[in-house]
Amino acid sequence: MANESTGLVGRKLGMTQIYDNEGLVLPVTVVEVPDNVVLAVKSNDGADGYSALQVGIDPQKSSRLTKAELGNFSKAGVEPKRHVQELRVPEAFASKYEAGKVVAIGDVFKEGSTVDVTGTSKGRGFAGVMKKYNFAGFIRSHGTHEFFRHGGSIGTRLTPGHVMKGKKMPGHMGAAQVTVQNQDLVKVDADRNLLYVRGGIPGPNGGYVLVRNAVKA
Repeated sequence: MANESTGLVGRKLGMTQIYDNEGLVLPVTVVEVPDNVVLAVKSNDGADGYSALQVGIDPQKSSRLTKAELGNFSKAGVEPKRHVQELRVPEAFASKYEAGKVVAIGDVFKEGSTVDVTGTSKGRGFAGVMKKYNFAGFIRSHGTHEFFRHGGSIGTRLTPGHVMKGKKMPGHMGAAQVTVQNQDLVKVDADRNLLYVRGGIPGPNGGYVLVRNAVKA
């Protein structure tokens, strides 16, 4: 079953610290949520068969978009946007909006609630098993040489006689979709369109993230 909690698309600004009501210092990630402009509304009874909102944020030059993309913005009566994303939401929520409207941050989030944040992790390129999987490495004494950071044996002898699928080996690291769940939403600044999420969230500063009300709260 698809995740149909309400949410918005934002941009990770970075981490800082704020004080709570008891004077304790909390590490928080600041997420800017620009105007999420609705481009299309989908319903369970429509051609798509599910309820969702297609939203766009940040202006984009028309020269950098395809004719199909420009046609989508023109149909919605909206200026071209840099980042477009579809949000699966309950039909009761989706029915409140139409193309061209803005989903307000205050209509979605409340201080003190918990959220799930989805983003694209930082790319680390080609990495070995010690960096990628936290392997310990081999002993560094008693004549060991040329075998400090290897992953050890990967074979299975005679039966079945090959490397098993899923074996942890060196390879591409990062640049993948990552979701952190049940993060505390410490503060909602509706005037400046900012969310303060306790702890770290995936991705680099400036990267786009999807912030949803937690489904397992």
